Amino acid sequence: MQSVSGLKRVILCPNPYRDKGLAAAKEADKILRGAGLATVFCLPFKPEGGEGQYGVPCRPLHQELRSSDLIVAFGGDGTILHLARAASMRGIPVLGVNLGSLGFMPDLEVGELGLLKNLAAGQYRREKRMMLDVGVIREGRTVFTGSALNDAVVTKGAMARVVRLQITTGEDQLGVFAGDGVVVATPTGSTGYSLSAGGPIVEPTAQNFVISPICAHTVFSKSFVLSASGTVTVAPAELNRKQVYLSVDGGRAFALRQGDKVRICRSRYETELLRLTDKSIYEILRTKMTGGIGHEK
Repeated sequence: MQSVSGLKRVILCPNPYRDKGLAAAKEADKILRGAGLATVFCLPFKPEGGEGQYGVPCRPLHQELRSSDLIVAFGGDGTILHLARAASMRGIPVLGVNLGSLGFMPDLEVGELGLLKNLAAGQYRREKRMMLDVGVIREGRTVFTGSALNDAVVTKGAMARVVRLQITTGEDQLGVFAGDGVVVATPTGSTGYSLSAGGPIVEPTAQNFVISPICAHTVFSKSFVLSASGTVTVAPAELNRKQVYLSVDGGRAFALRQGDKVRICRSRYETELLRLTDKSIYEILRTKMTGGIGHEK
């Protein structure tokens, strides 16, 4: 484990629906303050009943990002996804504490909170994860933009039947996939929806696009792993009365129209995850994948 110094102020960012009463975050607060680090509580979103119910002052996250060195996120993968864009734009790393049943991105379990004291000594390592920039082009104009740590998903509406999606990379057509949709994932997202769709598991620090059809209706619709140096374009081949939607990192669905093009490229921003343990992705997979299937939010 490489020793790196420089952390002084830490944002404790608990998902209030996972960290009941902010119990884990409060325990972490004691450990970090005891190690000589300054801390501040920020909630990733406003809970029902307001922030005053937890007995600790909670500051606005966007303000505290300006003067902090680290975010400790308490929740599942979804909590880290929620924070990834803001953290990456500020160049602030995220350390995850898992409070869900799975959780591939968090480094610590609740029983390992004592390791937080190692932050003050600089005993941690940094792990950079590529992100996606996602845009929708409509009649020559960009009508939607988003960024993703996990994936961009183009999928049919609840009442639609099979949709046909044309996928190109650069000047080459990858194919026209018929089915329920397609997932374009980062290596980090390869263990999420992409895996459920039959996609491969990719080393999370790699630089690739992982393209996986969802419930494909053709025998030869397999997943593709591509270099992240180019651009992937997904366009509905035909819509008519069918509904097709884009969702970025599980966010609110954006309705696509005939002629729209979803363009996906590697972002200049990266999410930096902090690691206090030496767990490998293979150890995490062996532990997590035998315990259940699902997505933690």
